[in-house]
Amino acid sequence: MTDLIETIRRTLVPIHKEGYPFILIGIVLTVAFGYFSQFFGWIFLILTLWVCYFFRDPERVVPVGDGLVVSPADGRVNLISTVLPPPELDLSHEPMLRVSVFMNVFDCHVNRVPVSGKIGQIHYTPGLFLNAELDKASDDNERNGLVMETTHRGQPVRIGVVQIAGLVARRIVGFVSAGDTKQVGERFGLIRFGSRVDVYLPVGTRLLVGLGQKAVAGETVLADLGGGPERAFRRI
Repeated sequence: MTDLIETIRRTLVPIHKEGYPFILIGIVLTVAFGYFSQFFGWIFLILTLWVCYFFRDPERVVPVGDGLVVSPADGRVNLISTVLPPPELDLSHEPMLRVSVFMNVFDCHVNRVPVSGKIGQIHYTPGLFLNAELDKASDDNERNGLVMETTHRGQPVRIGVVQIAGLVARRIVGFVSAGDTKQVGERFGLIRFGSRVDVYLPVGTRLLVGLGQKAVAGETVLADLGGGPERAFRRI
């Protein structure tokens, strides 16, 4: 019996606590509407199961290596460009490399820090709710940005991570505070119902992903701060 329970525990994907209120509402609506109509009962049951799926929070196997930058979000790499970073983060007055990962409503929406280090600052900016796939969403949409202060080969490096709301996403949730120290792959936030996360890296960083590639938060290596030839890394 113990082995069976452990097997079930490992098979079921955990649900993040941010989803509990929505799941409870779904259960109440399923019971209420199901009492009067079997059809609507099934509709709300399916919606409730989808909410459970949306708020899933699986464990991830995190790559570890000096200079590796992992994806902060599940989704598709939809933009790679060299642009000025958001001015509110005070990252740089020069262009930086930006990698954007777009999350649709079927992706896991728990976000993870791309590098180990200290959170230097967090800045929330109100804005619009345009399609998060658009380039101008980085400037016009509601967003929450943070600066990760890390080191590479003994030198300080500052990396920007920006959660961007979208057409459907209307709530950016943060789990961290300025001054917190986090290990690569740890959870730092969540965006409800479809959106995007931008990562700002120093120019010269070697990209390890391409446009259209599927990224997995905490597992997919986006870039190598050190550049240079291919090198091995381990996972934890």
